[in-house]
Amino acid sequence: MFENQKIRPAKVIGPLGEPLTLDNLPPPSTTRWVVRRKAEVVAAVNGGLLSVDEVCDRYGLTVEEFAGWQRAIDRSGMPGLRVTRIQHYRSLYERQQKY
Repeated sequence: MFENQKIRPAKVIGPLGEPLTLDNLPPPSTTRWVVRRKAEVVAAVNGGLLSVDEVCDRYGLTVEEFAGWQRAIDRSGMPGLRVTRIQHYRSLYERQQKY
């Protein structure tokens, strides 16, 4: 009976160190994804507040798009989420992998 129940935290620590709950995540109608909002959604998934499937359904994202956000944060932190700098961080990461 209990093995199918998922235990979720009421809040997790956000990317800027603030408590993050379901209520203060970006609204489902979000269309303009700034770095902070992307980082909040990734932190919610990493902390167990939401699953990847729930995030994709809630925000209309593809799994690949969300995985790209996670990968960018893992590689370069929040600056890696900047759309204008994607190519810079990608080439920097590829150069690091060579050595």
